[in-house]
Amino acid sequence: MARKNLLKGLMEAPPAPVSDDSPSRVDVAKPRYASGAIGAVSQSISDLKSRAVQEIDPRMVDDGGLRDRLEETAGLSELVESIREYGQQVPVLLRPNPNDGERFQVVYGRRRVAALRELGQPVKALIRVLDDRAVILAQGQENSARRDLSFIEKVNFARQMQEIGYERKVVCDALHVDKTLISRMLSVSDRIPERVIQAIGAAPSVGRDRWLKLADLLSQDRMQSAIEAALGETSDDRFEAVLAALTPRNPPTPRMETPLESADGVVLGQMRRSGSKTVLTLNSKTTKGFEDWLAENISELHHRWKTSRNE
Repeated sequence: MARKNLLKGLMEAPPAPVSDDSPSRVDVAKPRYASGAIGAVSQSISDLKSRAVQEIDPRMVDDGGLRDRLEETAGLSELVESIREYGQQVPVLLRPNPNDGERFQVVYGRRRVAALRELGQPVKALIRVLDDRAVILAQGQENSARRDLSFIEKVNFARQMQEIGYERKVVCDALHVDKTLISRMLSVSDRIPERVIQAIGAAPSVGRDRWLKLADLLSQDRMQSAIEAALGETSDDRFEAVLAALTPRNPPTPRMETPLESADGVVLGQMRRSGSKTVLTLNSKTTKGFEDWLAENISELHHRWKTSRNE
């Protein structure tokens, strides 16, 4: 009978969706294994359960890990509609909440959880017993495989890991990048304060080089100006606005005006220089037709000028 009870877990279906009238706890505690064949079978049963997709009430799921997105609600409505039409295609990863044994924490997939919470549908999830370090490594490695996480969001993730006190190697492992790239990413986070990054947002089309350019332009006395300049419908627009506000502009060339006088000292008009333009303005009241003669003979005058220069 003991062996029959031991194998019972293999025959059971995954837990049903949690409702208001059903218990919400899923037993994911680490089992105590006996030695020998019975212990080996118990281990196998536990491994199978950990790989099984379970359905969890989204109201029983709390945030966990580090904040990986700067704009949590961006594209959420589209995700809600996609799940409404096609269902949840990819399970999320949860762990038991270490502060409340009846609840769970998101390891990754928090936007899917938010969408399913809005739809009132259960969350398809894998449940793992993970410590804090394993949570961050799993979250970081999942992020590194996602193409929709922007450069600055990865920078922000690395910054959070550094602030918690993780070694550089752990940060590299979490984001699956080498030490050189991590150093450059952390250089951006060191030179651009989080409040400026938060004001701009994810800026998905902006890569490392342009963020470094912004860092070169940013100084302590320009932080508030940068935040105030972060205006625009999208985060890409806000980045461009901040970059434009911090980029020094070439001072306009002062306009120079020179009076044009006749042989007897009568003012015929003015010559204005501005940048690459020179404009002659003639007063027809004093030129008395000279402007027409000038237009007719401009080719000859230009030829004489060129000839004199060659001499």
